[in-house]
Amino acid sequence: MWQIEPYTQPVQIKIYDTAADVANEAATYLANMLGERRNATLGLAGGNTPRATYELLAHTPIEWNRVTMWLGDERWVPPSHSNCNARMITEALCGAIDGLLVTPEFGNDPRIAAAKYADLLADIWVDQNGSRLPDIVLLGVGDDGHTASLFPGTNALEETQATYVANWIEPKGLWRLTATLPLLWSARQIIFLVTGKEKADIMARILDDEEPLPAQRTAAGAVGKVLWLLDQAAAKKLRPRSRISHRRL
Repeated sequence: MWQIEPYTQPVQIKIYDTAADVANEAATYLANMLGERRNATLGLAGGNTPRATYELLAHTPIEWNRVTMWLGDERWVPPSHSNCNARMITEALCGAIDGLLVTPEFGNDPRIAAAKYADLLADIWVDQNGSRLPDIVLLGVGDDGHTASLFPGTNALEETQATYVANWIEPKGLWRLTATLPLLWSARQIIFLVTGKEKADIMARILDDEEPLPAQRTAAGAVGKVLWLLDQAAAKKLRPRSRISHRRL
């Protein structure tokens, strides 16, 4: 698919006292990164964890007119639905800034919607050198190890060509649209936000045991930088390891 040149920066894990501290760090880090690029793209995560970060970013002085935002995944629900990721992000962030949020079009067939969204995103990633690489992607981790809407055992995990697909989640009995592993791997920077004691077991399985769950595979295959931001509750079962630097702030 794309020409991808690997980066040499190591994976970083930073551990903070509280979820609020994680949100503050994420907002500061994103603001600095977005300020360094003339035209940046930012992939946004849905769910509950990133909302505090978005609310902080909404009041951070960033030249949002130079940033194009997109969704790492979306639930297959109408835009007005309370579970819609685009709705949450608009309420928390995009309604207060002048940045552009590019979203999938809800319709009759999630597979058609995902393919159209993939084409749309390909256009926004082309930089001045013609490179097709997303800049920054913000992700979360579910207590089953999923990230974006790449759930364990689902077909989207086997996708090797398409960048965005419709993924049927059998345990939930619903469709979701999601970025694929090839797309996430190609990002210049991946940032995982993980908070709460309910994530402690899964983070030990991902970071210590290197169990090939979707979030672990996403981080392990990345060619860009990978940053994990965790609170103490989510990190409490991690073992110290020589090749991963844990820093408590």
